[in-house]
Amino acid sequence: MKTKPMLTDADVSLILATAKAHAQANKWAVTIAVVDDGGHLLGLQRLDGANTISAHIAPAKAHTAAMGARPSKVYEDVINNGRMSFLSAPLIQGMLEGGVPIIVEGHTVGAVGVSGVQSSEDAQIATAGIAALKL
Repeated sequence: MKTKPMLTDADVSLILATAKAHAQANKWAVTIAVVDDGGHLLGLQRLDGANTISAHIAPAKAHTAAMGARPSKVYEDVINNGRMSFLSAPLIQGMLEGGVPIIVEGHTVGAVGVSGVQSSEDAQIATAGIAALKL
């Protein structure tokens, strides 16, 4: 039997708080989602002024990053480079930059997805939240 690290409630709270602080410091109205390694929602924070749709997009980006064990931007790039058939991939809806996996000891333990500003800024917020774990 193998064992692997898992996100705790305290980890999720720290990620959300740190990502929120980063977004607010830049005056970015976003939604931040944290999921486990199966893409299941563990926490969501929709900041004041964030578009309603961002509450659907952020978890989708996080789900994609967790299930694929890579940033969601990888899938966006594949599609933008002409592989349109990738749009039919099952269970993947958030194929836009802004989903970042959380990797601990070589294991994907979850991901953070952010939606609401430019995609590169969404990814920046997600990365800031993950950095709070000091992995």
